Amino acid sequence: MTDTIGPVDGLNEDDKQRLAQRLVDQARQQGVDLVGPEGLLTGLTKTVLETALEEELSGHLGYGKHDPAGRDGGNSRNGTRSKTVLTEVGPVEIAVPRDRDGSFTPAIVRKRQRRLDGVDQLVLSLTARGLTTGEIAAHFADVYGATVSKDTISRITEKVAGEMADWQHRPLDRVYPVIFIDALVVKVRDGQVTNKPFYIVIGVTCAGERDILGIWAGDGGEGAKYWLAVLTEIKNRGVDDVCIVVCDGLKGLPEAITTTWELAQVQTCVIHLIRNTFRYAARQDWDQMAKDLKPVYTAVNATQAEARLGEFAEKWQGKYPAAVKLWRSAWPEFIPFLDYDVEIRKIICTTNAIESLNARYRRAVRARGHFPNDAAALKCLYLVTRSLDPTGRGRARWVIRWKAALNAFAITFDGRINPSSN
Repeated sequence: MTDTIGPVDGLNEDDKQRLAQRLVDQARQQGVDLVGPEGLLTGLTKTVLETALEEELSGHLGYGKHDPAGRDGGNSRNGTRSKTVLTEVGPVEIAVPRDRDGSFTPAIVRKRQRRLDGVDQLVLSLTARGLTTGEIAAHFADVYGATVSKDTISRITEKVAGEMADWQHRPLDRVYPVIFIDALVVKVRDGQVTNKPFYIVIGVTCAGERDILGIWAGDGGEGAKYWLAVLTEIKNRGVDDVCIVVCDGLKGLPEAITTTWELAQVQTCVIHLIRNTFRYAARQDWDQMAKDLKPVYTAVNATQAEARLGEFAEKWQGKYPAAVKLWRSAWPEFIPFLDYDVEIRKIICTTNAIESLNARYRRAVRARGHFPNDAAALKCLYLVTRSLDPTGRGRARWVIRWKAALNAFAITFDGRINPSSN
């Protein structure tokens, strides 16, 4: 199928839609598939790449194709050579133009390049979803009819190692109203396959964005020394002050927090309390227990919260005594939460931003089963983080009504919150 296609940069969305519809209709009339080796998308990709290469060569030589200026005896066009490149629509055979003195170095499809950059991004995206190198190779074979070796896939994913190191050591904001420290259990082979914690530190910026500050592999015996090293690293990256650190009573962590940021308030994670409550209960009771717990952590003060906890205990003590005991034991660490403004409480109790992130991490980890070492696990978790934010910073909007929370933080932590200084 052939058709004349003009430049699309100047077209509005309606014109582009009509052009696309015309091409699809014409392809169907001529019995041309939309995808596949002889498909419309493959043909368009070939046309676009070859046109771009010809334009590059014209820029290199200083004159266009068929221009008489090429007959002046200087460097000129010298035919084409055939080359197959792997693209997002499958293998595409293109004619790469050449010049007589061999000085032309195309940028759109570089010399010795066999894959377009979009293919590498596709491999990284599939890896972030937990697919193994073998599964990705099979995916390319099944969907694109292309052979991509496991070694090639491994080399593509290894290219993010330097990028990951830069991300893990990038400068951070000066002040974070809240940071959360969460743990994800990953199976890692260390002689034998063991469950190993990986810690994700998530900050809420003064602009109301979720900022994933970093990911650290636990060493199995975490204590104050371990956590002081992690938090000092975060501080050395520019974090001078944190108002509230939300965590789950990890060994040595509260002491390390107050050592690193003297004014920081340590708060037991309400999200973890709720999550741990469900561990003692059958799944069919989770929704009802969540409804019964909400009046506890949304209470006006500690007295009211304790009354609501009493109602919760009266209802569930007989069936799930351990769940009730969990809340009773955590009560002294929980009640400082009730002193915060309701808008601050909403930020601390907003489970969606954390749980949606954890769900993506867990999905990728479960798909892989286990990892050969910490580095492989960290790479997988980083690729998930990378996929969440096209800028590669791992940021996203935390809450829509952030301004109300920002005002509450500015009043509660007077003089410490200054959005313009970050």
